Amino acid sequence: MTSSAAGRPLRVAIIGAGPAGVYAADILTKSNEVQGGDFAVSIDLFDQHPAPYGLIRYGVAPDHPRIKGIVNALHKVLDRGDIRFLGNVNYGRDLTLTDFRRLYDAVIFATGAIRDADLPIPGIELEGSFGAADFVSWYDGHPDVDRDWPLDARQIAVIGNGNVALDTARILSKHADDLLSTEIPDNVYARLKASPVTDVHVFGRRGPAQVKFTPLELRELSHSRDVDIVLYPEDFDFDAGSEQQIASNNQTKTMVKTLTNWLVEDEPTGASRRLHLHFLHSPIEIYDSVQTPGKVAGMRFERTELTGDGNVRGTGEILDYPVQAVYRAIGYFGSELPEVGFDADRGVIPNAGGRVIDESGVPVPGIYATGWIKRGPVGLIGHTKGDALETIGFLLEDRLNLPSAEDPSERSVIDLLQERGVQYTTWDGWLKLDAHEMKLGANFVNTSGNAEVVRERVKLVPREDMVAISRDE
Repeated sequence: MTSSAAGRPLRVAIIGAGPAGVYAADILTKSNEVQGGDFAVSIDLFDQHPAPYGLIRYGVAPDHPRIKGIVNALHKVLDRGDIRFLGNVNYGRDLTLTDFRRLYDAVIFATGAIRDADLPIPGIELEGSFGAADFVSWYDGHPDVDRDWPLDARQIAVIGNGNVALDTARILSKHADDLLSTEIPDNVYARLKASPVTDVHVFGRRGPAQVKFTPLELRELSHSRDVDIVLYPEDFDFDAGSEQQIASNNQTKTMVKTLTNWLVEDEPTGASRRLHLHFLHSPIEIYDSVQTPGKVAGMRFERTELTGDGNVRGTGEILDYPVQAVYRAIGYFGSELPEVGFDADRGVIPNAGGRVIDESGVPVPGIYATGWIKRGPVGLIGHTKGDALETIGFLLEDRLNLPSAEDPSERSVIDLLQERGVQYTTWDGWLKLDAHEMKLGANFVNTSGNAEVVRERVKLVPREDMVAISRDE
């Protein structure tokens, strides 16, 4: 018997309370079938963190207030009261897929992609070689990341030409005092404040017209106080493919114009820190030295050249840069989940438009995916709306044939979590934690020497503290 035939609300679990999960929940509650009264829906939104918002809270740089404005929209959705948030619940440990299938008619995975894509070059394992995703988690106060970070390098290489690469380079080169007005955690401020960095180098394999970052990210580099941006004439080459891209894409045209203007017009100011942008560099090797065995001492590249179609090939010219730390920012990658198939090449759950499929390519009844775990970590946050719309469309199409949950009452999952001793958090708990963080910001005592620092909030990091405040413990 299907849920609609049983005369009760359709019970749906969404695993992941980031933008993808919240958008999916919002679209489902606002669907014509629900709004028209054809059937009712009851949605539980789960997350492994005690707080909601996923990538917005733990994947966006703290000095991005405009991007973090998305939180306001997500807040409005969850604050309506028709979607139940259950945080600090770890899928595969606290609740299994078997549990979800017994308690819900449909399950949507919106777990995103949180780990770094691999860069298979010699020396990647050396001490001082990091994944940018791990660094982002650290400076964003992820509760499951070590609260310390080794910031002892004077010269740093960042590999990649996307937004995460620029975020990483900007945070590494920016003076910590200029981040105090953000929600940066106290432990992160202290480590950045003590950083001896003087030079951060960002390397891209292709040319200026092929970069993957956005104009907003690029312009923000020039807003950092006491940081010179350094570019190199030999890195500026435009083939036919580049010219076509510039002519047909306003975003590319804007970025190339900005970069070219910086190259021609900007003179060094004698700033204490420098952010270098390099193009046409393909990474070959990270190496150590006799003086520092086992630790990063430099990075080796092959100079590339454009091939006429926007792609590149090696020239045989080898370039070495002395650096003491390397951050790879070449993309995120999804993680395999228990009891669900996984495409290890793409880092996604195998699916057809959001319907999860088995090894034979046949849809698994009642199991869906949306966001980066569905399509891979490409596109901006707003693109997840389209993903969610497609996935929810298929769920609604399948509604009459979904396997009916054995124990679909809204109380059942709460009883099970309590029985297993899971200290789950709720939306009301998040509001308490949110108010606590804002109070920490309001009570901030400025000892930085800046004339005035107004802090909206100070992000709390330890999981146990977040849970205790959320649960009034």
